[in-house]
Amino acid sequence: QVQLVESGGGLVQAGDSLRLSCAASGGTFSSYTMAWFRQAPGKEREFVAAIIRWSGASPYTDSVKGRFTISRDNAKGTLFLQMSNLKPEDTAVYYCAARGPYQGGSYSDPASYTHWGQGTQVTVSS
Repeated sequence: QVQLVESGGGLVQAGDSLRLSCAASGGTFSSYTMAWFRQAPGKEREFVAAIIRWSGASPYTDSVKGRFTISRDNAKGTLFLQMSNLKPEDTAVYYCAARGPYQGGSYSDPASYTHWGQGTQVTVSS
């Protein structure tokens, strides 16, 4: 069982940058497909980006393409999300998620992920 702990959130101004981290423990980190999701108040949890374990592909939701970069350090068991040119609409709680190599379903569907962190708040002021 992998445990996930996010960090790096905060209050920033529009146009600023932040880097989120997700530290994993208790599992074989390199075997997991990893993803970031976010949830704004009153809205459903939304896919942000993923690193797909078997292909290495890194899909993003359209609204963050060109601004966010997902990466992972398998040696350190850590997932990152570098966020640049932040906008007020990026305000949300950001969650990292993991799913095993044989887990089915779309990488963008939160229901296909089996492990979640507790979330870190990102607030972008205008």
